[in-house]
Amino acid sequence: MEFREADQTEKAYQKQDGVFIGRKRVLGKKTNKGMRFYKSIGLGFKTPKGAIEGNYVDKKCPFTGNVSIRGRILKGIVVSNKMKRTLVIRRDYLQFVSKYRRFCKRHRNVSVHCSPAFENVREGDIVTVGQCRPLAKTVKFNVIEHFPLANQAMSVKKVFRVF
Repeated sequence: MEFREADQTEKAYQKQDGVFIGRKRVLGKKTNKGMRFYKSIGLGFKTPKGAIEGNYVDKKCPFTGNVSIRGRILKGIVVSNKMKRTLVIRRDYLQFVSKYRRFCKRHRNVSVHCSPAFENVREGDIVTVGQCRPLAKTVKFNVIEHFPLANQAMSVKKVFRVF
């Protein structure tokens, strides 16, 4: 039951809240890499292998941090992954116009926190997100599932896809 230090990439010392380094009996679960705190978010979603075996510290991660998933579960296409640990996803929907009795295409962009447990999330990938408490001014959702894009040749900026 040895303690293995997390990746230190920030100015402040990075440690998990659920694991106390100096204690004999620990709340975290034993893994082959030492002590690590992780949890199941429920709702039928599995904890990713990167959260269980990873070496990162993210307090906004729903699997290893202090964030609970409640409320809405949504799907969308990743439009941008240029921010650190944050994605922009596009949600397409059809709006009914009663005057013409037809539908028009609309979309919304949603900022989403992406845990380091999900590696290689690229533009065009489909992600499932869950609502949580506000993590930043515009971030109120967290990635809970990732489906890689099968066809890399397709442009994703303006493609209309309803799930």
